[in-house]
Parts: sequence; C-alpha cells; structure tokens
Amino acid sequence: MATKASRSAARIMMAPAVILLLGWMLVPLIMTLWFSFRVYLPLRGGDQGWAGFDNYIRFVTSSAFWPSVQTTLIIVLGVLVITVVFGILIALLLDQPIWGQGVVRILVIAPFFVMPTVSALVWKNMFMDPVNGLFSHLWRFFGAEPVSWLSDASLPSIIMIVSWQWLPFATLILLTAVQSLDSEQLEAAEMDGAPWHKRFWFLVLPHLSRAITIVILIQTIFLLAIFAEIFVTTGGAFGTRTLSYLIFQRVLESQNIGLGSAGGVYAIILANIVAIFLMRIVGKNLD
Repeated sequence: MATKASRSAARIMMAPAVILLLGWMLVPLIMTLWFSFRVYLPLRGGDQGWAGFDNYIRFVTSSAFWPSVQTTLIIVLGVLVITVVFGILIALLLDQPIWGQGVVRILVIAPFFVMPTVSALVWKNMFMDPVNGLFSHLWRFFGAEPVSWLSDASLPSIIMIVSWQWLPFATLILLTAVQSLDSEQLEAAEMDGAPWHKRFWFLVLPHLSRAITIVILIQTIFLLAIFAEIFVTTGGAFGTRTLSYLIFQRVLESQNIGLGSAGGVYAIILANIVAIFLMRIVGKNLD
C-alpha cells in the first residue's frame, strides 16, 4: 500500500510534466481567445484594437460557415461508418487461422503509419487521376467513361481517402477485442443451433461495444480537425471545405488573425458538443 510520503513524492515527480502539459494546452487557447476579440491584420498594420464580438458575428454569419460545419459532420459520420463496419469484418477475418497471419496483419495495419499528405497524394495521382489513374483504367476496361473523382464525387472521395487511413486503427482496436472473446460461448451457441448471424448479433457485437466506443471517440476527435487531405486534393473546392479549412483560409489567405481565431473558438465549441453527444450516446459502454 502506498504511504503518504510515497504519494507526495509521486505528485512532486509528476508536477513538471503536468505543468508543461497545461502550459502546452492553455497558452495557445488563451492566445486564441485574446486574438478573437482583436482586429489583428499582420500585413495591414498588425493589431488595430479591440473588436468585441464582431469577429464572432462575422464568422458565424458568413455564407461559408454552416456549409463547412455540415461538410465536417458528413465526413466524420461517413468515415466512422466505414471504419467501424469494415473494421469489424476485417478483424473477424484476421482472427481466423490463415497462412502468413502475422504478415497479413502488418500489411493491413501499415496504412495507418503513412502521413496524411502522402496518402492523399497517392490517392490523387495513382488512383483518382481521370487520365492516368488506376480507377480510370478500370473504367475504360469495362467500357465506361472515367470519373473525375475529386470534382464530380469530391466528398465521397475525401471520405474514401480518410477511411483508408483510419481503417487500420479501427481494425487493430477491434481485433484486440475479438481475440479476447470467450470461444466457449460461441461454441455453446453453435451447439445449441444458433445461426452465425445470431451468434454475431447477440454475442460478438455486444462484446465489441466498448472497443467500438473507443474507436468512435478517438477518431471523432481527430476527424473534426481534418485538413491535410483536403489541402492536398481539392483545396477546399467542390463542396469539401471543412471548418478547419475555412479557418485556414481566414487566417492565411485573408490574413485576418482575429477572424480566424474566432473560427478556432467555434471549432472548439463544435468539438465539445460532438464529444458530449457521443459520450451520452455511446459513452455508457465504458462504465
């Protein structure tokens, strides 16, 4: 049992890391809040005084604000559905005894370690290019006209690219949960004559509920800030401008730090609303 002295020593040793982490989080947040109430134009005189809530009003009343929020939520929802559904299927397949199982698992997980910009460039130039892309050659092979994916089907293309990146993460978490499943329960259900879909629905899926919750929560946190894939592929055009990309345009392209900072505060609010909603819906599985 830990004594009072050992607990005090542990707190002292942890204090520098906690202080550094709080500073790492709070300093940018405080600076963002400060600039959101200022008229700050770096290339046009710098700080030009107090703006009050004008930046917030301008940002939320912009014609691009609500479409960017809608696009962000559509991408998040689409990626979550694809990664969870296919992650469960792939995890169940990888749990089966096959030749070269270790190599197959490494190959399935490998895309998660590819940088987002690199994977987006690969998909853009090798797969979705309307002239020389792999998809265009397949379309021609079957006698169909190639599709300009990033312009004609831009949002599904972004969802496909991001899902390819996050599917290994979901598969890895779900595979760990599948391997912890009690095989005796499945064998007993099979001996009692339960078909495979009922065994999956009443035994496997409830066992995976916590892993699915973890996948949804972690992916949502990162997907709400999706940026690199859109920057590399569409540049925010064709209805793919997310909230984070809109903030980027306001800060760097328009050189309006105050307006972009107000957008950052809205992004924080959106992330917290989504997180609270998810915790209420699926967070009970972590209890």
